[in-house]
Amino acid sequence: MRNPDPRKREITIEDLLTMSSLLECDDWNPFSSGNEERMYLVEDWIGFALGLPIRGFPSWAARPEDSPHGRSFSYCTAGVTTLGAVLERATGVPVPEYAREHLFGPLGIEGERWAYSPLGLAQTGGGLELRTADLVRLGRLYLDGGLGIVPAEWIERSTTPKARVDDRHEFGYLWWLTASSWEMRGMGGNRVAVYPELDAVAVVTSANFGRRDAHELTDRLLEEHVLTTLRP
Repeated sequence: MRNPDPRKREITIEDLLTMSSLLECDDWNPFSSGNEERMYLVEDWIGFALGLPIRGFPSWAARPEDSPHGRSFSYCTAGVTTLGAVLERATGVPVPEYAREHLFGPLGIEGERWAYSPLGLAQTGGGLELRTADLVRLGRLYLDGGLGIVPAEWIERSTTPKARVDDRHEFGYLWWLTASSWEMRGMGGNRVAVYPELDAVAVVTSANFGRRDAHELTDRLLEEHVLTTLRP
């Protein structure tokens, strides 16, 4: 393994779920060793993630112990990709099969299309294609307390803030959290927004992949058109 360090053995599943592990991995920084574009250039994506160096904290960067919730957020696709390998190791079956049996099948979701690594690992860090109606089903799953498919306790834990992203956003277990919503966000401005206080789910499917302001466009769409209709 590249960059051996005993602290890597202390990285937990929760660290990866909250994008707050000590791996030097930041998709928002083109100079980061762990930027996802570098991962796609190699064959072994899990080896890429596990071989990353430990992140440094210069004097101008907040260390985890000095940050809200005791974690320093860093958007890291490689870490979420590694979660897929962990799931396969724990269950003994490929991620798509496990998802079909325990999640997609019970929800009535069909025709999902996965992206795969060069070594055949289903990509859990992005690229999953679902219909808009199926994204609504996933949003309702959380809005309705798990529907007996996912434990209600997990719904609560995963939508409780675990790391601070910025002044407007917190992060749970792969959920973006705002003052009024729980959100799944994808490239190009794609969004599943769950509004628990309004008992509503809004889904935006977009192809603004080449725009730097894709998420800002979705924000405005939801604020100016969806929420103005939903709120009394």
